[in-house]
Amino acid sequence: MRTAVALLACLALLLSPSPAPAEGPQATFVLRVPAPLGDSAQRLLAKGYDVVEQRDGDDLFVIGSKHTADELRADGFQPSVETVMPPSQWAPRSLGDSTYYGGYRTVPAHLAHLDEISAAHPELATVVDYGDSWRKSQGAGGYDLKAICITRKAPGDCALTPTAPKPRLFVMGQLHAREITTGDMGWRFIDDLVGSDLTAMLDSLEVWVVPIANPDGVEIVESGGDKPVLHRKNTNGTCTNGQRGVDLNRNAGSHWGEVGTSSNKCSEVYRGPRADSEVETQALESLWRKLYRDTRAPGDTAAASPDTTGAVISMHSYGNYVLFPWGWSTQKTGNDASLRKIAQDMAALSGFKAGQPGELLYNASGATDDWVYEDLGVPSFVWEIGASSGTCGGFTPPYSCQKDVHWPKVRSMLVSAMKAAHRPY
Repeated sequence: MRTAVALLACLALLLSPSPAPAEGPQATFVLRVPAPLGDSAQRLLAKGYDVVEQRDGDDLFVIGSKHTADELRADGFQPSVETVMPPSQWAPRSLGDSTYYGGYRTVPAHLAHLDEISAAHPELATVVDYGDSWRKSQGAGGYDLKAICITRKAPGDCALTPTAPKPRLFVMGQLHAREITTGDMGWRFIDDLVGSDLTAMLDSLEVWVVPIANPDGVEIVESGGDKPVLHRKNTNGTCTNGQRGVDLNRNAGSHWGEVGTSSNKCSEVYRGPRADSEVETQALESLWRKLYRDTRAPGDTAAASPDTTGAVISMHSYGNYVLFPWGWSTQKTGNDASLRKIAQDMAALSGFKAGQPGELLYNASGATDDWVYEDLGVPSFVWEIGASSGTCGGFTPPYSCQKDVHWPKVRSMLVSAMKAAHRPY
């Protein structure tokens, strides 16, 4: 018992994103901030605020503390309080628990699930270790970074080579750790692929799923038990006034360090010290280069070749959007018409909006979807899953929302993406 208590205490110290304030648990404020598309929106991001991927007309939304509204006013913005999420009793999960917050699976449970699926369906599934999380790379705990390849296996399938015989759809969740809906969508997709009518589509397609792309960050999230910690980044770095870590969706080497990022280590959009600095980013990019042919010439306006195959989906939350490159600019890619058509087809099935980030939200650079398209020419999309309000909205909807609200929409989009991956252009 003493050992267990000591372990829990050590875990809390290791995972706590910042020291607990002396006055006890604090409320979380969601602030509505007038910031029309263009200079105003980009200035808000450049100040390093925690801006949610959600827009309502000319307004964006910022997450912060009771002091954030004053900080925004000092920077020339006019915030109003949209929602106050009161603090609740913090109940850390037991080290042996496989779920938290009503049913969401922990990182160890997700990794075990991959192995269980592979063992139960050897004719379909192969688990691939594609790297280490930052904490594991430092010998400080952490996790293997794992993907699962699911297809009706034939010679050459699931091989780490871009010349594999089948097109490939790649789907990942929880690159931003606090977006817990997306990890659950990955779990459900894996189960569906090996146990439903979707299995028939695997004769001519490989599907790769990374349910947890940022396991160190997710470990912080799940450490809150029934009150998930809203940690976004990985865990590499220190911060005295905010959350440590690097935003893995601002760290990729596609127009790195430009709009929508911050050099402030405490910012939620901290881009890291250099492009591709984080081991999680490096591991994903290395894996993508092994899975896809490079079919696109350099340059922002070059198009990928018509024989390009595959697609990459990065699931995020929230906002109900289907986004596609470019994210760093509203300049059109060389394959804009095809990307726009695929995005619109997916959005029509779910009631989401489709467009470039700068058309619907704001511009941001260093994102993984921009990197995939820029470096390889493969169509890539970001899904922002969930509404901004309501019972099933936000970062931490009740677990029951996953089956009844989110999964039916996401499944229909995944089927659309599976079909599009064969000949996207």
